Amino acid sequence: MVFIVSFSRPASQAQSGRRTNSASTPTTETVRPPRRNSSAPPDSAEQTPAANLPATTQNKTAAAPVEVDEEDVVRIAANLVPIPASVIDGRGLPVSDLKLKDFELRVDGALRDIGDLSRAETPVMMAVLFDNSSSLTAAREFQKQAAVRFFKSVLRPVDQAALYSVSTDSTLVAPLTNNVQTLVHAINSFGKPEGATALFDAIDQAAEYLRIRRGRKVIIIVSDGVDTSSHLDFDTTLRHTLAADCQVYAVQTGNSDNTNLRDLAAERRMQEITAQTGGALYVPRGESDLDRAFTQIAADLAQQYVLSYYPTGDRHDGGFHSFTLRITRRPDLRVRTRRGYYAPKG
Repeated sequence: MVFIVSFSRPASQAQSGRRTNSASTPTTETVRPPRRNSSAPPDSAEQTPAANLPATTQNKTAAAPVEVDEEDVVRIAANLVPIPASVIDGRGLPVSDLKLKDFELRVDGALRDIGDLSRAETPVMMAVLFDNSSSLTAAREFQKQAAVRFFKSVLRPVDQAALYSVSTDSTLVAPLTNNVQTLVHAINSFGKPEGATALFDAIDQAAEYLRIRRGRKVIIIVSDGVDTSSHLDFDTTLRHTLAADCQVYAVQTGNSDNTNLRDLAAERRMQEITAQTGGALYVPRGESDLDRAFTQIAADLAQQYVLSYYPTGDRHDGGFHSFTLRITRRPDLRVRTRRGYYAPKG
């Protein structure tokens, strides 16, 4: 399942607690917005790619903004860069008692101030990308039911989720809503998987859809990760996703222990986009693992910190700037967060 600007402002705190299973975190109408030229920046001009992004050779276009409700648009022009961070100890258990003073942020190697810290009470806006192409037919019904259980366990009244069906085209089958039954009905309406897989285009459309929303922006991908028909290449998709401040979680289905039957390039791309955006990759080998992956995503979202970084004026260069985040007094703790951000230009 794919659960896959001014920048967004900090969301209000002290909302009701997330409902989730107690698990430790690990390490219809078709909507096809007109495509934009992929050579242009998504909004905050990101002309200089991250140095460690892999080279790819595919083609070029992306989705234009989808119309959104007036009340959901963030209109302040603050240069806030949100930094969602998951912190775990040596046993892989989440650490939830840290304070602002415990974190140290470096941007391009230089020590920078952190403006604020909030907890997982910050609302989540998530887009779930569900691969419905012909490459994924095995265990389809179990995947659908695992997704249903995920929505029921993770979605709070302050959160909203949207659901995309991904095949030759990307279809928004359920716009952002906090109505779980609407999402369940949309999942149950999926027909027999068919067609090609335009996964990169779907990720880009979801990132553009979430870009101007307030709160944590999360894309969850449920797919084997293989792209066969996108107009966009992977590098462009990754740049747009980073510029939209989206975290990506991937549940990579259809895997085999036989390396001859695996698409290693697809696996590397899923590893890259989740690592760069501060999400996580799960590779279930069976039905029980699939359920566990969704449980772990829910637990991760429930335990996150959200840091705020305000770039100085000399950072308005349109380029990519790398993040290094660590816990100063607890070297045993491991932090997972986004690798950097694209600065606005001007």
